[in-house]
Amino acid sequence: MNPLLQVRAQGQQVWLDNLSRTLLNEGQLAKMIAEDGVDGITTNPAIFHKAIAGGRYYEDDLAALKQQPLDAETRYEGLVIPDVQRACDLLRPTWERSGGNAGYVSLEVSPALAHDAAGTVAAGVRLKAAVARDNLLIKVPATVAGLDAIELLIGRGVSVNVTLMFSLAHVDAVADAYVLGLQRLRQAGGDVRKVMSVASLFLSRVDSLVDKQLDELGGDAPALRGKAAVAMAKLAYQRYRERFHGAAFAELRGLGARPQYMLWASTGTKNPAYSDLLYVEPLIGPETVNTLPDATLAALRDHGKVAATLAEDVGAARSTFDALDDQGIDMTAAGERLQREGLAQFEDAFTQLMQLMQLTG
Repeated sequence: MNPLLQVRAQGQQVWLDNLSRTLLNEGQLAKMIAEDGVDGITTNPAIFHKAIAGGRYYEDDLAALKQQPLDAETRYEGLVIPDVQRACDLLRPTWERSGGNAGYVSLEVSPALAHDAAGTVAAGVRLKAAVARDNLLIKVPATVAGLDAIELLIGRGVSVNVTLMFSLAHVDAVADAYVLGLQRLRQAGGDVRKVMSVASLFLSRVDSLVDKQLDELGGDAPALRGKAAVAMAKLAYQRYRERFHGAAFAELRGLGARPQYMLWASTGTKNPAYSDLLYVEPLIGPETVNTLPDATLAALRDHGKVAATLAEDVGAARSTFDALDDQGIDMTAAGERLQREGLAQFEDAFTQLMQLMQLTG
């Protein structure tokens, strides 16, 4: 059996971390959904910049948009919203078949709003209305302002993909915001069954930073290289199980509220010395999502070994975190640094996108 379908049989969804008109127009996305069981799509400013800068299938529409008195962000949305709608429509049967647990496409609010809760809420509501698809997730970063926006958006019935999480502290804060949002929605008379959320924990970037710190420490510290991110994900999943399958969530769950699935992001291995499936094979388990770039998805299809691994070796994961702490590695501080850096990267990509909207036509 195709390993991607084996992953689905273990209860984990595989989402593609890419979207372009090439994938849509030439049928690759439909094929991945049909043959590989791809259950969702994630996007970000860097993905759309790469797609649009490549030029294929976008030139005529962009030229037409440039003839109208629109600002750069409106032109950008005019290009990508139809793509997001088409992807949502391709995944609609998956969404219906799963009862709303799968089949989602994610669209990010402007990174310029990362520290603006009210602006993020307004943008999320506007983008939801513009796309007008039930299986859309609005991507919101797990900044301090983002946490407030997540609670408010969930409270208004907007489904959310929380992005740029890099620590267990982020995992806890985001889960709290989601539950508060569900409570707010319930109090307002809304239907908690109609809201979906995933919490995207970024992995490879964690190892890139921690490995560098371990190398600088020397001694026996480098023996921990390449272990931090997988250990963090395993511990995050344990927290997910305790929170969303425990007594504290029981009442909301009884009303049909969904748990906020953990999503493994940044899963393309950056260090060539590591397995190309380092952030896939050890992290397979139910009620989770792994979002894969094209190369990692192809690697999983080609030579992936699939088993229920996510709940295994949790004791070793705790030991790894204890050992990192003993070495003076502050994983919470590392997470804050990585979030700042990740946000800066998305801001740069979005700035380039806006320049493209002005300069190309």
